Amino acid sequence: MNIFLVYAFLFFMGSLFGWCLELVYRHWFSKANPEHRWINPGFCIGPYVPLYGFGLCILYFMATIISDIKIVGVWEHVLALVLIAAELTLLEYLAGLFLLKVANVRLWDYSMMRWNVNGLICPRFTIYWTLLGVVYYYLIHPHILDTLTWLASHLAFSFVIGLFFGVFSIDVAYSVKLVTRIRQLAMEKDIVVKYEEFKHITYERRKKRHEKIKFFMNMPRAERMNEMLELYKQLAEEMNRR
Repeated sequence: MNIFLVYAFLFFMGSLFGWCLELVYRHWFSKANPEHRWINPGFCIGPYVPLYGFGLCILYFMATIISDIKIVGVWEHVLALVLIAAELTLLEYLAGLFLLKVANVRLWDYSMMRWNVNGLICPRFTIYWTLLGVVYYYLIHPHILDTLTWLASHLAFSFVIGLFFGVFSIDVAYSVKLVTRIRQLAMEKDIVVKYEEFKHITYERRKKRHEKIKFFMNMPRAERMNEMLELYKQLAEEMNRR
């Protein structure tokens, strides 16, 4: 079985599932979206959140390692639980820290939650990620190996994966260019951009101007980016003074 195709498929499925999960969460449960609008989550344009793709690949690798070392009994469950919680929390922290330090952007902010670390991780979301990991480890992983073997032996599967990564690569290149522009302007204005708040402000300004609002291509163009970041800075300063 082509191990590259296996991990490519897992990344694809994890990214797509994560996008669906984030879409539902931000619509129904996010306090940053009181109007319950449908918001395209993440910094990419398309329907995927890469963080979840990496997370699923890590879970698959971890489950494979545990089965190889043949730990049985209660210690298998203890080890699995600890590794799931530690690995997914570390992944979230490193991804958030990378974006914060390199791009001056926060894709999520847990600053208002108890016992958070730099606003990037907190016990509440560690529990959420652990529950998702447990669902995968006990309900999905035992049944996924035969499916992956079957898929990896079919040419059409390779074509779909290749198509996904082709589109995904173009999307990432565009999104990185956009985030780089935000970083440059954010550094000039000495601010850290909370991405979801910035999306919300952009939406409200476009709505006020009666502009066409797109679900996927929802960020302002380069020539409007400076204007929107200046507005974002003003509103952030007003909130801090209250």
